[in-house]
Amino acid sequence: MNYSNEMTLEFESISKNESFARIVVTAFITSLDPTLEELSDIKTAVSEAVTNCIIHGYENTVGKIKLNCGILDNTVYIEVSDRGKGIEDISKAMEPLYTSKPELERSGMGFAFMEAFMDELEVKSKIGEGTTVKMRKKIYSTASRS
Repeated sequence: MNYSNEMTLEFESISKNESFARIVVTAFITSLDPTLEELSDIKTAVSEAVTNCIIHGYENTVGKIKLNCGILDNTVYIEVSDRGKGIEDISKAMEPLYTSKPELERSGMGFAFMEAFMDELEVKSKIGEGTTVKMRKKIYSTASRS
């Protein structure tokens, strides 16, 4: 896709980088003049995607997470990927309340939140090669609201 603006970032799969990823995406999309609710939705979705990479993709190891954001018209496209262990059953993993790590007191709502807060969610994964989460959200800027 030919975005009007795009950025790519790669960072370590450590928990403190989850908030870093949220802040970077928030700063990147400010040109679209999103509402506070739209910003909050996107930050939550990015946070959940990055957390999944850290906890499930790499488990107790450190790997790289790639974050790609693109803007086309008034829509933001976000892709979060890892080269971790992959997801065995994507449809099961996307079921609300399902968690493969109950001992960590995970809610199993990561994908459900991503799906609820974004306009579109696509998850692709291959065992031993990693997972890619693609999300899209249209931003209704203040210019178009007035």
